[in-house]
Amino acid sequence: MKSFKSGNGTSSVQLKNHIMCCQSSREDSSSSFREGEISVHGVSDKVVGVLGGGQLGQMLCQAASQMGIKVMVLDPLENCPASALAYGHVVGRFDDSAEVEEFAKRCGVLTFEIEHVDVATLEKLEQQGVDCQPKASTIRIIQDKYLQKVHFSQHGIPMPEFREIHDDESARQAGGSFGYPLMIKSKRLAYDGRGNAVAHTKEDLSSCVAALGGYGHGLYVEKWAPFVAELAVIVARVRDGSLSCYPVVETIHKDNICHIVKAPAEISWKIKELATDVVQRAVRSLDGAGVFAVELFLTKDEQILLNEVAPRPHNSGHQTIESCYTSQYEQHLRAVLGLPLGNSSKKTPAAIMYNILGEEEGEQGFALAHQLIGRALNVPGASVHWYNKPEIRKQRKMGHITIVGPSMVNVENKLKFLLSKEDKIADGQNQATPLVGIIMGSDSDLPIMKEAAKVLDIFGVPYEVRIVSAHRTPELMNVYAKSAHKRGIQVIIAGAGGAAHLPGMVASETPLPVIAVPIRGSQLGGVDSVLSMLQMPRGIPTATVGINNAENAALLAVRTLAILYPDMQARMIQYQQDMTDDVLRKGDKLMDLGWEGYLDSR
Repeated sequence: MKSFKSGNGTSSVQLKNHIMCCQSSREDSSSSFREGEISVHGVSDKVVGVLGGGQLGQMLCQAASQMGIKVMVLDPLENCPASALAYGHVVGRFDDSAEVEEFAKRCGVLTFEIEHVDVATLEKLEQQGVDCQPKASTIRIIQDKYLQKVHFSQHGIPMPEFREIHDDESARQAGGSFGYPLMIKSKRLAYDGRGNAVAHTKEDLSSCVAALGGYGHGLYVEKWAPFVAELAVIVARVRDGSLSCYPVVETIHKDNICHIVKAPAEISWKIKELATDVVQRAVRSLDGAGVFAVELFLTKDEQILLNEVAPRPHNSGHQTIESCYTSQYEQHLRAVLGLPLGNSSKKTPAAIMYNILGEEEGEQGFALAHQLIGRALNVPGASVHWYNKPEIRKQRKMGHITIVGPSMVNVENKLKFLLSKEDKIADGQNQATPLVGIIMGSDSDLPIMKEAAKVLDIFGVPYEVRIVSAHRTPELMNVYAKSAHKRGIQVIIAGAGGAAHLPGMVASETPLPVIAVPIRGSQLGGVDSVLSMLQMPRGIPTATVGINNAENAALLAVRTLAILYPDMQARMIQYQQDMTDDVLRKGDKLMDLGWEGYLDSR
């Protein structure tokens, strides 16, 4: 990577190769190289120019390096986070018309890691044939939050009510119409807690307006949204307008700054579909390719309201680096370059992202941040991302930590340890999360159900064993069934005798597969239990094995888990081969010894 100062300090020799590469890519964007030219050893011959070189630009460069994509950044700081990783770094202001125009000459496609740029220059560049993604029209809409609200309102996107204010009288009228608390926002340059103020009463209006720079700064108000959760969705849009949505996540804010992201959000499927629908409608109303982040409110009455949209990678999508098959950064590069989109689905059941925010100024702040990083390195499933910013301030985003695991409870417990003062993870948190729950209605069933545990031990499958009675402890049974999947359990084995209601009752309350083991009783030999388990009503499935055959129940559980765990499938194949070899050995022995000798040798 080389840094070049724009303006009089530019070296024509240093920039020559960059200009040649970028001009050739712009002359023919339909092919990676022409006959007779030197081929580019990457997935695209275009140089991607990024306005801004902060942490988002840094992670774009990281994703680009994996695919051999060349990224140049324009940023005023010589040691900006992206500078160490970029193919080229031009030191200049991304809101300066002349510097942006000069920078664009070196790029095959121009994109953004921050929307606070000179839109008039982008529109001029587009008229000259520069490929801006997303389009300048989208940036113009997004960078003015009031204009953004007007745009989405015109497209029928549900949002909190809003109104422009330009003097004390209009502010009081808005408070009278919307009530208090009242959210007051700056139209521009509002992010990471900046540009927002809450008036709890009409007496607070003047101080809030003053804190935001006065009416001349450009202000509007929003009716307070009684939300129960803040959600977000990352959406990739390609040049033909088609979309690919990432899973819905929950964002938890502290002092109006994103603090924690939980992926996926623990909401119903109905809410996920509703959120995805709102997000898709919003992004389809904009122009251009790239990744968009859509922030949402979930209200008490289960409405989804749009909060705001960012036309770029976003803090709410950091966790996609570890938790999804394609990170938001790789996806953004694919989209702006016109490449096929990657798989945006989850590759891990749960992830949690924690922002490393500056706690103190100067060296003390760095020391505190590095203490946290040191603890994170001892947490299984944790990945540290440090932005390498030269200065630390209170509440400044300095890095983030992503923790992945088999369940949200698992990763939340690891985050609790990370933020605690304990020297090591508690024994219960350090143990492998159970994947199988073995339950029975009475301890008298344990001699049978222990065989399931023995099989799971052979395959190295973590499990838990519980007594959960459908008749004697129905409330406990309901709690267990409803919470099992949230704790990382993926299969339930339920043993019961007599009326054998336990497997069916659990199946009615859990989304997990339930394998039923009929236990032989003293009266009807277990036939009554088998018939009960086989007669589950439609919509309440259980997989029933033979009477007392907990061993087969465990083997079926292993085969179910093997869909997700390749090592488990390999062990199952070996288990089957061992059974085959055992039978063949016995057959050879019978042939060698004869039946009498064989029986005598047993």
